[in-house]
Amino acid sequence: MTTGMLDYPTLLQTYQPRPITTEEQYDLMVSQLNELIDIANPTAEEEDMLHLLGTLIADYETREYPDEEFELKGIALIKELMDQQELKQKDLVPIFKTKSIVSAVLSGKRKLTVEHIDQLAGFFNLPHVSFF
Repeated sequence: MTTGMLDYPTLLQTYQPRPITTEEQYDLMVSQLNELIDIANPTAEEEDMLHLLGTLIADYETREYPDEEFELKGIALIKELMDQQELKQKDLVPIFKTKSIVSAVLSGKRKLTVEHIDQLAGFFNLPHVSFF
């Protein structure tokens, strides 16, 4: 479902975000997050919904995949995964859109967005919470 210019109350009614307690709810919310990520020019309300769904997903992943499973987080984890898989910055351009954004993120000059985290989780097949 592409939302296009819906106000926040309508987005809340459409997506019905709530704490995730089952894998089915998790899958649904990740699907909804992906829908919103695919919107070319999201409105402020859609970005707020992206943030809310991302927060709920991260909360569930934190409970289901305890932190002690992952020694590295965020940028340190990305760098380690790149080393392990012999990836170059150019290999991450599909996730970040440009080489300059990849460089800025890896150097700590730019923060990861919800979209980046979602793409990284899929690319490396790890829980979203690993990249927070």
